[in-house]
Amino acid sequence: MTSDNPLNDRLDDDDYPAYSMGRAAEMLGTTPAFLRAIGEARLITPLRSEGGHRRYSRYQLRIAARARELVDKGTPIEAACRIVILEDQLEEAQRINAEYRRAAAEAAERAGSSSA
Repeated sequence: MTSDNPLNDRLDDDDYPAYSMGRAAEMLGTTPAFLRAIGEARLITPLRSEGGHRRYSRYQLRIAARARELVDKGTPIEAACRIVILEDQLEEAQRINAEYRRAAAEAAERAGSSSA
């Protein structure tokens, strides 16, 4: 297979909905009911196949796995979902902040070298 193959792009895509509900539940060591519950809590929104079946991405499975860790430690599912959402938002904010700092440092460096 070549890198021009669209299948390779999908296999490398964390957001590609590659897993059925049954397979996702098996991989997480949980039940389809757990996946439905975190969907109802709006932690993840699975895509639907043409036949209407839920399909999950690797990114969604990582999120679901984190929620399962919290639930296994006794956290109510709604609270676990909120915690995971906040963790995800914090991670994104930190990533954006790092980008801004990097851009500001580069701009300061350019300004310093042009005034010399």
